[in-house]
Amino acid sequence: MFKALLVDKDDSGETHARLVDLSEDRLPEGDVTVDVAFSTLNYKDGLCLGPGAGLVRNYPHVPGIDFAGTVAASDDPRYRPGDEVVLTGWHVGERYWGGYATKARVKADWLVPRPERLSLRQTMAVGTAGLTAMLAIQALEDHGLTPAKGEVLVTGAAGGVGSVAVAILANLGYQVAAVTGRPETEGYLRDLGAARIVPRDEIAETIKRPLESETWAGCVDAVGGNMLARVLGQLKMHASAAAVGNAGGLTVPASIIPFLLRGVNLLGIDSAQQPYDNRVRAWGRIARDLPMGKLEAMIRPATLADLPDLGRAILMGRVQGRVVVDVNA
Repeated sequence: MFKALLVDKDDSGETHARLVDLSEDRLPEGDVTVDVAFSTLNYKDGLCLGPGAGLVRNYPHVPGIDFAGTVAASDDPRYRPGDEVVLTGWHVGERYWGGYATKARVKADWLVPRPERLSLRQTMAVGTAGLTAMLAIQALEDHGLTPAKGEVLVTGAAGGVGSVAVAILANLGYQVAAVTGRPETEGYLRDLGAARIVPRDEIAETIKRPLESETWAGCVDAVGGNMLARVLGQLKMHASAAAVGNAGGLTVPASIIPFLLRGVNLLGIDSAQQPYDNRVRAWGRIARDLPMGKLEAMIRPATLADLPDLGRAILMGRVQGRVVVDVNA
């Protein structure tokens, strides 16, 4: 038997989450069975805990798009019982049962070994959000970003992706401008390394002119919508914005002019289906470039029983930093 947070849908279409004990024969097909130690909370998890938003194909369902734990059994020679592993993405917790349980079964191709210098708990403090932040920073650097180029903007800075991006960029020597709509997070963001706080209202309005003053050497954008459109017109010549989220809307009412006259780049960041080698590269960078003290300051501990309330909170933008779920607590 194992413990799980099971989400089901009633005849009226309403979803309900409850803690249950299940037998192992309920686990999905897969090559590797993992004793889960920790999971985390992402925006997608909030959707899967609640309305589903088209991400969940079948009910009942176990959400949790990330988990870290120890291999219990494996039919794949790459992993043996006792190996510590991490999973992020691959539609686990959406199409497939995920990490909000004390056991999980997945395909071996979806796993990576626990990165050296990171504990299982720390990998979930990072999670999909932190991995996405690192992938965004790598993409910006691959397109020429260096600390000497100037300020880097991080939107949605107090959220999971934004928090990790601010901490890594500051540690690498970048001047970070952090956008937030919550004034109470200013001290938190400055502690992570933000050199400047930009109130959300200053940059969230619809694009005024196709080009504004060249301000940002790069941007990690977790918001999308009007804010991303505005930022594109404020990027410096040949600078890039890495788009990682859509909290501000699915459409970007942007002008083509910044692309034509300043040669800016809009980089799409997908973390769910990143190739194995790039995942390992990003995890190695995280272990090297993310200060562990700052990571610890982001953590909010939680249990499986806390997740329904936290899922609603993250959908309303009320979760700061990174939630680490001890699934055995």
